[in-house]
Amino acid sequence: MSFLQQAFAPIEAIAERVGLDPFVLARLRHPERVLDVHFPLVRDDGTKEILRGYRVQWSSARGPYKGGIRFHPQVDMDEVGALAFLMALKCAVVGIPYGGGKGGVAIHPKQYSDAEQERVIRGYAKAIADGIGPTKDIPAPDVATNPRLMDAFASAYAEVIGHAEPAVVTGKTLAAGGSEGRGRATAQGGFYVLQQVLEARHMDPESRTAVVQGFGNAGQTMAEILFHHGFSITAVSDSKGGIRHQAGLDIPALVAYKETHGSVIGFPGAEPISQEELLATPCGVLVPAALERQITVENAEQIRAQMILELANGPTTAEADVMLAKQGIPVIPDILANSGGVAVSFFEWEQNRVGEHWTAAEVDGRLHALLKEATRDVLATAEELGMTYREAAYAVALRRIGQAMK
Repeated sequence: MSFLQQAFAPIEAIAERVGLDPFVLARLRHPERVLDVHFPLVRDDGTKEILRGYRVQWSSARGPYKGGIRFHPQVDMDEVGALAFLMALKCAVVGIPYGGGKGGVAIHPKQYSDAEQERVIRGYAKAIADGIGPTKDIPAPDVATNPRLMDAFASAYAEVIGHAEPAVVTGKTLAAGGSEGRGRATAQGGFYVLQQVLEARHMDPESRTAVVQGFGNAGQTMAEILFHHGFSITAVSDSKGGIRHQAGLDIPALVAYKETHGSVIGFPGAEPISQEELLATPCGVLVPAALERQITVENAEQIRAQMILELANGPTTAEADVMLAKQGIPVIPDILANSGGVAVSFFEWEQNRVGEHWTAAEVDGRLHALLKEATRDVLATAEELGMTYREAAYAVALRRIGQAMK
């Protein structure tokens, strides 16, 4: 199945179980608007390219479209559409007044200088400017984009409309109107969700071991948070490979090592392992924090985790999800587990709209309260309807989107 088909796979059965109006389901099968743009780029050496970008606006039933912008060579309409649909569900699950959107530019970011990437985001912003706005569609950072690029996006949009409008994009630097806590929000929110689930399941102390796939911003921050709270992180990986240490990795030392060497590979005292070996490492919590479709029918049977926390978007295929359920491995789905990022994006948007700047403690307190309630809603629905956590999260989202449409 395509990624979009994967995202839709559980919908029909869940919609029937929650009594969703068939017309609501029919509307959710299609995006409300699709932007497919081409724009020029002048490279540092003066050569010129035509780049292709996308923005899919899936559902505005609950509010403006919301979703990140990614730079990746595999960006296409199917991927962006699936992520836009999942964003609509995610915003509904966490209870914030947004719909779902997603965007991207098909480039390999490591082949472009920082200056070139800034020109890419500016060109993209101007190409989609007539389709976005603080009450219409609010982008944010995603894979291979960052606060600096969001500042450039806001600057380019201001050039188009003739005045500054910081609420057009979230995930900016603090100096440009960003929110405290945004850089840690995805991982911090994931930890708050995990805490609730571990408490509800009364899991034993042995579950306090973790494996993290993906040592980028979200994965690294999650490893640091788990380490700080007494978890033993026995294996991690980045795009170049993985490492394992059964006694537990020294995460602060590993973070410093990666900053110096650009990868976790070669960390003293750890054995090198493949991504497949990493996923099969026994642990209490497996945290996929890389790209989508990492857990598949080819490797699901090898997973020995007691629980999976999806910090990445769509890391588990629909077929693998069924296999994991049969194996008794609960999966905390992405639309709940990684919703901390969009939650703090909402807080940033609120601050920009009213000209305020909240403290880090205030942002964290709001995030904790929001995700505690969202997790309880999902757990209660799972118990009420006899569903997996993913099915329950979808059920909560579909109910809320259906109510909004009506």
